[in-house]
Parts: sequence; structure tokens; C-alpha cells
Amino acid sequence: MTTSKYHVNGMTCQHCASFVTEEIERIPGVTGVAVDLDSGQVSVRSEVALHIADVRAAVEEAGYELTSARSAKDDEAGGEPTRPTEPGIDADQTHPSAKGS
Repeated sequence: MTTSKYHVNGMTCQHCASFVTEEIERIPGVTGVAVDLDSGQVSVRSEVALHIADVRAAVEEAGYELTSARSAKDDEAGGEPTRPTEPGIDADQTHPSAKGS
């Protein structure tokens, strides 16, 4: 079992959190999702380490932006969060609320 933490921009209400939770729960191997709206942090428990591309796709399907990731290994090592490096991802950029909010 592994736990990873992500930061998601744009979530402003419980409805937003539900969209993100539902999409991430569809990823094979995910066993639990917890969202902290105040910080934008999403904690994901899974049977195996998840590919960040899968998590990003789920978050984007919900209408939001994944801006950073941190695995349990990062926490144990005292490392910094992994920041997505694909074009168009700006970890400090904020986005308007997602569709349907």
C-alpha cells in the first residue's frame, strides 16, 4: 500500500472535491481518496505506486489542474514534491473553478 499527495488548483467546494475524488477512484489500484479543500491537497492511497500521468488525466477530466505530487517515499526521504514538467503546467498558476461548480 502506498500513499501519494497531490496539489490540485481550482477546487472551491465539496462538489469540486467530489468530482476529483470520483475521477481518481476510477484509476485501477486506488483504494482511497481524501481531499482537503482549504489547502487543495489530495491524498491517494493505492495498492501500487500510481503513474502521475494517470492522476493528472483524472484531475483534468474532473476539470482541474494537478500542480504537484509527493509520494510516501518523498516524505520518508525529506524530499521536495515532484512538480509536473509538461508544457502548460505552472505550479504557481491558479485557474478558475471547474466545470459544473
